[in-house]
Amino acid sequence: MDLQFDREHLWHPYTSTLNPLPCFPVTHAEGNRLYLETGETLIDGTASWWSAIHGYNHPVLNDVAKAQIDKMSHVMFGGITHAPAVELGKKLLSMSGFDHVFLADSGSVSVEVALKMALQYWHSRGQKRAKFLTLRHGYHGDTFAAMSVTDPDTSMHSLYKGFLPEHVFAESPETQFWDQWNPEDINSFKSQLAQHHQDIAAVILEPIVQGTGGMRIYHPEYLRQVRLLCDEYGILLILDEIATGFGRTGKLFGCDHAGIKADIMCVGKSLTGGYMTLSATMTTKHVADTVCGGEAGCFMHGPTFMGNPLACAVANASLGMVQEGHWQQDVARIEAKFAECLAPLAKYDLVADVRWLGAIGVVELTHPVDMVKIQQHFVDLGVWIRPFGKLVYMMPPYITPDSDIEKLCIAIQSAVENALVQKG
Repeated sequence: MDLQFDREHLWHPYTSTLNPLPCFPVTHAEGNRLYLETGETLIDGTASWWSAIHGYNHPVLNDVAKAQIDKMSHVMFGGITHAPAVELGKKLLSMSGFDHVFLADSGSVSVEVALKMALQYWHSRGQKRAKFLTLRHGYHGDTFAAMSVTDPDTSMHSLYKGFLPEHVFAESPETQFWDQWNPEDINSFKSQLAQHHQDIAAVILEPIVQGTGGMRIYHPEYLRQVRLLCDEYGILLILDEIATGFGRTGKLFGCDHAGIKADIMCVGKSLTGGYMTLSATMTTKHVADTVCGGEAGCFMHGPTFMGNPLACAVANASLGMVQEGHWQQDVARIEAKFAECLAPLAKYDLVADVRWLGAIGVVELTHPVDMVKIQQHFVDLGVWIRPFGKLVYMMPPYITPDSDIEKLCIAIQSAVENALVQKG
């Protein structure tokens, strides 16, 4: 593999062309292992950014993909339909309880679709509502509308502040998932909604776990209070389940911890088991019919690769495995192992906090990591963990055995003991 060409010409995520971070050459993947061209075998602790929940090279998903590509890899979804999309729609709506589903390209696009849906909903009702209410420390994607509802001050998108539409931000919840609920935690959200509700098209937030904005795990009562307030003011609630959907938090969807339902919900990432990009935005009959009852007469969005048959076929197989329910035991097992292995790390001075929920384990440091040193250290120890900022986290495939969870945690402990952080 020509790594020199890669370094000089390929632009990797959040990486400089002036001083690129090292990249490790993967030749193939199997189960929860990544195999490097240089001979190392790595336990994958991130499931390819939280998507490969069943692991790699899965025979069921492989067989479905091979069978579908011999039929058709893609046809336009405008004026044409096909069995993989129909079957996927049935599964998604059955699992989520919604009435209509819009199949999109990626997680960020599903958020764009949800925001446009909310805007068009109010336009169809004769109102121009251009604001969204969301939370500090939230993250919803890298496209423009998604960036605009991502925290403009503390996120990776702060550079674009002033160029993006400005929305309304409430303070993020402070009561952690395991703590006693503090009723004052909802006050900032309640105040912002009361002040701006006539301009707000929808509330959008990540249920239970704020992902890239800080891996914050908050109390389910916060979600229940948000739902009650949205009902009180007649405001749509959008839940971004892209990272939390399909079992990652120990429930099928993050919102299930609170026993609430959204008006619009976004899913992606693990939808295809990490095989290819696909997302979905689901909503109620009321919202869909209102959107389409306005002057436009339809929802004004239609990606070229919408309803891609190959992706839909694989997603069907992936969700079929989710419906079998084996993930429930696996995620509970991983959570128990995180509790055993991560709690002792809290004793280190370099560790600010440790937390876990479902198949999510987080070690928050007092200093940002030295990315070059810590990434090489992890590879040397036979694991793949991709930290960001002060956060060293794990979201492994659900099939990961306990012995590998232990090795992942031991690798993090080693990185802490070696103080692989930025100095100063």
